Order: sequence, then C-alpha cells, then structure tokens
Amino acid sequence: MGDKSFFKPIGESGDKRLRLCIRTRKGRITEFVAQLELLMDGSWKPVVRYDNAHDFAHRDMLDAQGKLLEKKPLKLATLAEALEFAEQDLIDRTDWYIETFLKTRRSH
Repeated sequence: MGDKSFFKPIGESGDKRLRLCIRTRKGRITEFVAQLELLMDGSWKPVVRYDNAHDFAHRDMLDAQGKLLEKKPLKLATLAEALEFAEQDLIDRTDWYIETFLKTRRSH
C-alpha cells in the first residue's frame, strides 16, 4: 500500500493551493482526496473537496465555516479517472469556486 500527500500551489499569489492525498494498493488508487484550499485570516480553509469517502467518488461544496453545502456524485468508471477529473476541475474553476465560497462567508 502506498500513501502520498502533497500540495500544489495555484497561481502566484500564494493564497490558493490543492491538497492531494492518494492511497494505492498494487498500483491502483483505493482512496483519494483533492481539495482546493484558500489562505484566509492566517489559516488554510477548505473550499471544495473531491473524495471517495462513503464508498463513492463525489464533490463536496463547503461554506466558509466548513459545513457541507452540496454533495454531488461523480459518474466515472475508475477512481483514477475521478482523481484526474477532480484535479483538473479544481484548477480550471479555482476562481469560480473561491468566489462562491466567499459569498457564503458574507452571508453568515
């Protein structure tokens, strides 16, 4: 079993990053987390997370307090495909996810 955890910065401002955690067995992904995080008030806050907890791959939209707003299943054949999709989606839609997240902060 192999475990990997690492961060990927997004952009040059230093306040956005991806947190990636991947567990494999015999070369196949068995668990993953791909989470977009924003540096706010001196700490990293989760904005949106893809994972396969609860025995299915899905996306969790979070509010500024870390509460779940929406859980959306992914309909992809493998966890490798789900992880690849998740990472690309978080990079491509970073600004939209953060804007949506910050709106939840203003509404509380």
